[in-house]
Amino acid sequence: MSIDLKSLVRTIPDYPKKGILYRDITTLIENPEGFRESIERLASVHRGLGITHVAGIEARGFIFGTGVAISLGVGFIPVRKSGKLPGETIGQNYALEYGVDTIEIHADVVDKRHKVLLVDDLIATGGTALAAVNLLRRTGATLDHAAFVIDLPDIGGSKKLR
Repeated sequence: MSIDLKSLVRTIPDYPKKGILYRDITTLIENPEGFRESIERLASVHRGLGITHVAGIEARGFIFGTGVAISLGVGFIPVRKSGKLPGETIGQNYALEYGVDTIEIHADVVDKRHKVLLVDDLIATGGTALAAVNLLRRTGATLDHAAFVIDLPDIGGSKKLR
């Protein structure tokens, strides 16, 4: 029997500011059956595609991305905010509502031999996800697939990735 994952995600109105409906995944990951089901749903549609690595966007993408990587039997790449990874990194800037931010990965983690699946908990505007796609592709790796627990299609982020 399939679990209604949407019912396990709490919506908090006016957080972090008025007019925002915050999708809180902590209620999903607190439920072991729901958490397991969400990981398996993300992984199952990507089996047999030759994925060699899963990249997860800081921070909640780590929660789901590591589970998907384990389920697929592949490595995990943390996509972190600037200055959080030791050693040599490569970065990608992206626009915020008021300014610019940067995400990074280790410079030697993937190359043209690798096929990467990008995972995060939620896609809204798609700005961070698109930056992660561009960053990973700059390594020479193939990135044709992304998976999100929650898509807010009215905001348009998933369309940007197509």
